[in-house]
Amino acid sequence: MPAAFAPLLQRHWWRPRLTPLTALLLPLSWAVGAVAARRRARAGAQPLPVPVIVVGNVIVGGAGKTPTVIALAALLRSWGLNPGVVSRGHGRAGAEILLLDANTPPSAATPAAFGDEPLLMHRRTGAPVAVGRHRREAALRLLAAHPAVDVLIADDGLQHHALPRDVELVVFDGRGIGNGRPLPAGPLRERADAVWPSAPDTPPRFILVNGRWPAPPALALPAPRERCFEAERALGGAVALADWSRGAPATREALHALRGRPVLATAGIGDPERFFTMLEAEGLAIERLPLSDHAAFDTLPWPAGTADVILTEKDAVKLASHDLGDTRVWVVTLDFGLPQGLAHALREALAARRRAA
Repeated sequence: MPAAFAPLLQRHWWRPRLTPLTALLLPLSWAVGAVAARRRARAGAQPLPVPVIVVGNVIVGGAGKTPTVIALAALLRSWGLNPGVVSRGHGRAGAEILLLDANTPPSAATPAAFGDEPLLMHRRTGAPVAVGRHRREAALRLLAAHPAVDVLIADDGLQHHALPRDVELVVFDGRGIGNGRPLPAGPLRERADAVWPSAPDTPPRFILVNGRWPAPPALALPAPRERCFEAERALGGAVALADWSRGAPATREALHALRGRPVLATAGIGDPERFFTMLEAEGLAIERLPLSDHAAFDTLPWPAGTADVILTEKDAVKLASHDLGDTRVWVVTLDFGLPQGLAHALREALAARRRAA
């Protein structure tokens, strides 16, 4: 899709009804929806020896899957479980299965090898992460290397039907389902009826909304309200990039110390504006520099001589080899929590799946 056309098309996606532009694309959407439904119907994944929780989304773009995986790993650990993570590793250079764990040399733990999000998930959780296009094989590799792992979290695995799943956690960013149409006429990866499957043999599914609820003017989520939960999110604080690289925690004092001075805020995430708005809510006066999701940072995107730059942890993992000159770079962390109602529902669903097994 041409870069100039994508923003125009996306503006049409988030309207509740078809526009002349999206109506022209409707035949292609029917084909995309039919292919997705056929793949789902043919899914016959072989089970794995441990439960699998799939975290994914039905809309295109970022919806908060990475912070959800991080929060879910912390929740599972609080129950006495030992989670591992499986991910494709978006943006990585190779296709082979790689394992990221405490034994991985720092020189080998690069975004080019693993992708930016797996690096961040391992850094924040300490859990072993296996990346690979074929995620069931990646899961088996991880379990062989780490036999103490007793539950797997599959990052962005909702449409990867070769991977078995015991529970599905579908993440939305608060925009609803747009016009309810599959690509390219709308923002959905599948047909709208796939948001809440009705087949009796489907695994338990829960919806996590990472944003406001509901989401006018787009269509609301076609799912029971009692299965939909709102994430608890806030900026955790800021820390200098060099200190963050050494494992130092972010603090709210460091974040608030940036008030009253010009700061450039950049973000290569699915919805940069959400990050910028949260910074302004903390009283910071920022200059915006939005980037594309998974921006590579092969070169520094801000002008030379910029005094202070704020960015996300997802972007910070890609700056290890850069000479930053006199620019002070601050990493801002996100505190992302799963509501108690969802935690209880997930625990009950896992227990039920174990009893059934």
